[in-house]
Order: sequence, then C-alpha cells, then structure tokens
Amino acid sequence: MKKFLSFLLIVMLVTTTLLAGCGQKNTSLTSNQGNNNNASNSTNTSSSTDLTFWVFNGLHADFYNAAAKRWNETYPNQKINLKVVTYPYQDMHQKLAIALQSGVGVPDIADVELGKFPQFLKGTPQLADLSDLIAQDKDNYIQSRLQLYSKDGKLYGLPTHGGAVVAFYDKDILDKAGVDPGTIKTWDDFVAAGKIVKEKTGKPMLAVSQSTAFQFNTLIGQQGSDYFDQDGNVILDSEVNIKALQFLHDIIFKYQIGAIPPGGNPDNSQAYGWLDKENVACVIMPFWYMSRFVSYMNDLKGKLIVEPVPVWKDGNKYPTVGQGGTGTVVPLAGKHIDLAKKFLAFAKETKEANLEIWNTLGFDPPRWDVWPQLASDPGDNKYTEYFINGKDLFKILYDSTKGNIQSLRSTPLSVKADDLVTNQVLYKVLSNNSATAEQALKAAANELRKDKNSGE
Repeated sequence: MKKFLSFLLIVMLVTTTLLAGCGQKNTSLTSNQGNNNNASNSTNTSSSTDLTFWVFNGLHADFYNAAAKRWNETYPNQKINLKVVTYPYQDMHQKLAIALQSGVGVPDIADVELGKFPQFLKGTPQLADLSDLIAQDKDNYIQSRLQLYSKDGKLYGLPTHGGAVVAFYDKDILDKAGVDPGTIKTWDDFVAAGKIVKEKTGKPMLAVSQSTAFQFNTLIGQQGSDYFDQDGNVILDSEVNIKALQFLHDIIFKYQIGAIPPGGNPDNSQAYGWLDKENVACVIMPFWYMSRFVSYMNDLKGKLIVEPVPVWKDGNKYPTVGQGGTGTVVPLAGKHIDLAKKFLAFAKETKEANLEIWNTLGFDPPRWDVWPQLASDPGDNKYTEYFINGKDLFKILYDSTKGNIQSLRSTPLSVKADDLVTNQVLYKVLSNNSATAEQALKAAANELRKDKNSGE
C-alpha cells in the first residue's frame, strides 16, 4: 500500500510539474510580488546557469531577485538565471516534501517556514549541510536561530531573521488616553495602561492572537519556558505556561482590554484592514512584522512607535523571544548544489547580505554583529520613514537585548504541538472561553505525551 501511495504521489508531482512548466513559460517575465504560483527571472541570458528557487512569500522573492542581480554584477563569468516561484504556503511545503521523497521536480533552493521545518529533518535529511557557509561567522549569529534549523551538529537551513518580538503602539490612540508608551515596562504596566486606553477611547489595548501562538510563546519564552525541555520531554502544561495563558485569557475576559483581530491573528489580510483603521492600540509581534505595516497598512504611517516588549515583574530570563522564521535550504537532489550554496551564502550570509535583509525586507538580521552598526546608523529606507522612531529601531532593539534572544525548541513533535496549541488550546481559552488555561494545556500535553511514547 505504501509503495502504491508513493508511486501515486510521484505521478501527481510529475503531472503538476509539467503543467506548472507550461504556465511559467507565459509568466516568466512578469512580477511575482505577492502573487502565487508565479515565476520571475532576475536575469535571462543564454550563458547563465538556471537556478530554481521556491518561496511562499512574494516579499522574499523580491529580495532574492535583487540578490541575483548583484551576483551577476559581481560574478560576470558565473552568471545565474534565478527563477523564483512563489506558491501558497501549504502548497509549497507539500510540493517540496513530495519532490524530496520522489526526487522529481526538485528546486535548487527553497524557503521552508519554521513551523514546517521539523518534518524536513526527519530520518536522514534530503538537504545539503550548510555548516560550511557559516563556519567563520558562526559566533556572530543569534545562536537560537541556528539551532532551529540544525540536526546532529549540522545546519540544514540558513536563517532569515532574528524574529525578536517588540511592541508596536498606535501613538495617536495612546495620546488621546494620556498614556506614554515609554512608561510601559512590565506586563502589569501594560494592563494598567490598557485600562486607561479602554476607558478614555473605548478601544482595546491589545490585538490578541488566537490562531497563532506568537504572544503565548513570547510570554513563556521570556521566562525560559517551552513546550519541551532539553531532553524532549513535554512541559507544555507547566505552571509557567498555565500562568502565561491565563494572563492572555484575562486580558480579554477579565480586564477586557484585548480583542481578537479578524482572521484570528494580526498577520492576515483581514486583520491588516482592521488595524489600518486604528481599531486597537497595540500589536505585539516579531520585528519582521513591520514589513506588513509598510506593505499593507498605509494609513498608519507616521502614527506608530516601536518599544521593547513588556517584561514580567518578577524578572525575565530573556528580554524577548525569537518568533517565526524561514530556513533556506538546498536540496541534495538539486542539479547545481555547489552553485546554489554559493549563491545562498552571497544572498544571506555575509555582513553585507545581512544589512540588505534589513534594507529590503525590514527584518532584524540573524547576524547580531551588524546590529551595533544599524543602531548607530540604520540608513534611510521605507521602514525608518514609516515609524515615528524609525531611526531608533535598532538602537531600541540592541539596547534591550544585546542579541540575547531565545527561541522555543524545534523537535520532531513541534509541528503537532503547534497545531494543538493554535487549533485547540488557544481557541478554547481565548476564543470561546470553554476551557481554563490549565484544562486546555493539560489535555494538549497529554496528547503529545501519548505520541512521544508511541514513537510518532
């Protein structure tokens, strides 16, 4: 039966690849910004080597196309014709998994989102070891970012950003309430300010994420907690985690200063419009979320101020937590492994490339050794222009963290754990208030323990 299913998947992939190739023939010269299943060529010369790059985010496609142009200018005797194809999130990861399994239609390079990455590390990864790309600069990286994409001491994905969580405040709303965002240091301060904002303006303080775990993960990660301990044991239902989830619950139901955005979290098209109309005073999201503001929320330009994420009154082990992420991989079945690795290093690994990650994408680079330079002079770009304190973004980030950013562990059960938390735990506790934080977390933790014990 398994052999039949594998054969069927291969047939489907080959058919899809042939059809996709026909479609790309007519769209290879069009822009793929934000469009799905759309290829764009950064160069197109007969002497170039074709490299196929799969992504799930059109903004990333723009970044890599620009890098390909710089590569061809730098290495005129080793030009590449980069064909970046943007697929919908689920489609791309499923297509990549089938391609790696079958060896058919494999891209030379691909972006893999953090939540999907563990499935590509199962067994013997069908990905090239990228450890040599960072060998000389490893100590300059945020180490927790490298760990997310590593297995048995080998690095299989090159990180895209640090993912440091910060607070984005709508200063217009806070000014009307007489609240100074600079005085919000702890979560207790945040609640006190939120009550004033709600009383004075009628608007909620926080856009609470129910269909993603960014805020929950931040609250537990700041205290050094996780879903799993260092030995892989399930600790999702720990006292620290229960307290953190109860706090999010109370923001909505007890203090009544939180609201779930349309679409269930701040990072979707429905929420962008809701936020742009100033329906909430604060969004707590990773640093990379500023690209969403700049790209999709024009009316908020000049109204937002960025501050460090509040900390726990009793003390934090970490000032902030790295959230989200994309590891860029080079499949072993690709046609040009060495060239793909060299281009990937050029596009993402060097100090210059990390500065470009900020300039083009508005992300906090995974190499923290460029942060002091950016803190001193971030340059002028659409991100510094958008935010009230745009020139001080990296100074705030560097001064508050010094690169001390922890990320939650990535384990073989992380995909299942994330699914349980977002689709069951947060829904029950934050959306319909049908279970306590303790009940929901213990139920999910027990299910994970069963899977761990059964070897799944």
